[in-house]
Amino acid sequence: MDRDDPIYRLRDRPSLRLGVMGGAFDPIHVAHLVTAEEALQQFQLDEVVFMPVGTPPHKMRELAPAEFRYMLASVATAGHPHFWVSRYEIDREEVGFTVDTLEFLSRTLRPDARVFFVTGADAVLDILTWKDTNRVLELCTLIAATRPGYDLARLAGVLEHLGPGLVGPGPDGKVWIMEVPALAISSSMIRERLASGKAARYLVPDSVAQLIEKTRAYGHPGG
Repeated sequence: MDRDDPIYRLRDRPSLRLGVMGGAFDPIHVAHLVTAEEALQQFQLDEVVFMPVGTPPHKMRELAPAEFRYMLASVATAGHPHFWVSRYEIDREEVGFTVDTLEFLSRTLRPDARVFFVTGADAVLDILTWKDTNRVLELCTLIAATRPGYDLARLAGVLEHLGPGLVGPGPDGKVWIMEVPALAISSSMIRERLASGKAARYLVPDSVAQLIEKTRAYGHPGG
C-alpha cells in the first residue's frame, strides 16, 4: 500500500479515535457522508477513513471499477478536513473481510488507538455470518447507524447470541447505536435512476455527479 495512504499518516497519532467507513461506495452518496459526519460528532472521533472495497466477499453483482469508486470517494470527501480515503482494500488482491482490515489497523496504529467501524444496523443484523465475529468485536467498536423509528429489539436479539450487554455505550458495549436523519438514499437506487436516464444531482455531492455525468459510468444520466 502507498505510504501516503492516510492510515500510515495516522499511525503515530496518540490516543487516536478512528472511524472506518467500509463499503462498495458504488457510488458514494449524501447519506454516506451524513452518516460519517454524525459518527464524527456523536462519538468524538478524530478522523474518519472511507475504505472502498476491492473484492467483496458477499456482493454478487459486478461493481464499477475500483479505481473509479476510489476516485468518487476521494472527490466527495476532499473538502472535509477530517475525512480521508484509503486504498488498502482496493489494493488487496484477495477477497477482503472486515476482520482482515481490522487486523491490519491493529498492527499499524498505536496500541492506544481505538477503532470504530461504522456500518448500517441492517448490516449488523448479519454479524453472525461475518468471518471471525468475536475477533471483530475485540478489534473495534461497531457503530450501527439507524434511521428514526428503527426497531432495535431485533438487533438486540441477534447480538444476544454473542453475549449479554453488547449493545450500548456501557463498559461491555461493543455495538453502539447511532440515529441519523432519515435519508431514503441508496447506491442501488442511484444506479437505477442513472440507468433509466434520470439525474442523481443532489443525491450525491456535486463533484461526484459531475464525474458520473462525464464518464457515463452508470449509464446516460439526464439533465
